Amino acid sequence: MALLEVGSVNAFYGAVHALKGVSLAVEKGEILTLIGGNGAGKTTTLRAISGMVRPRNGTVKFDGQDITGTPPNELVGRGLVHVPEGRGIFANLTVAENLELGAYTRHDRAGIAADLERAFELFPRVKERQKQLAGTLSGGEQQMVAIARALLARPKLLLLDEPSLGLAPQLVATIFSIIREINRQGVTILLVEQNANMALKVAHRAVVLEVGQVAMSGNAADLASSDAVKKAYLGH
Repeated sequence: MALLEVGSVNAFYGAVHALKGVSLAVEKGEILTLIGGNGAGKTTTLRAISGMVRPRNGTVKFDGQDITGTPPNELVGRGLVHVPEGRGIFANLTVAENLELGAYTRHDRAGIAADLERAFELFPRVKERQKQLAGTLSGGEQQMVAIARALLARPKLLLLDEPSLGLAPQLVATIFSIIREINRQGVTILLVEQNANMALKVAHRAVVLEVGQVAMSGNAADLASSDAVKKAYLGH
């Protein structure tokens, strides 16, 4: 059974019909990437899954349960964690305080401490910056804090929206290798990423969205070699 199943979801922003019957499934243990142009509905799909946008109709099932319209804070407790575009860190709190907030639904002190150590192994720079105000970090460091904070919620499914946005090229490579490592450690990932080349390299499968609808889906390597995808998204 898929860990996440999105069935015929329609979502609106006011009069704008942002998602038009989107259906997709994320299998346990995989990285699925959503690619598409600006305004294709990628971010809205993540927001509909994580409870930030309520679908007009259709269903979202997570871990066998219908979670359509469930509040985001409740979903975090169930293991569905969303790192939004723009990172969403608390600039006036220290890095350490930001990380603590990731574990706010948890009470297992030993488990939290172990997960914090694991996050520091993935992100040594975050460990070095613990006492700094998060707002004083570079964009890449802020992205690392946002992902590390999400890991402290112990996600079964991690939704990542544009993790490489605005980052220097060498940092993009670092972030993607960390995403791969997080997945290797057992976290299922749904990735939205403007950098389709990188996304298709790390993902197992991909879904192409166009104007709020699924246009194509399949094995990531197959899509990366498809002429239509190359022309539209990979700049070939």
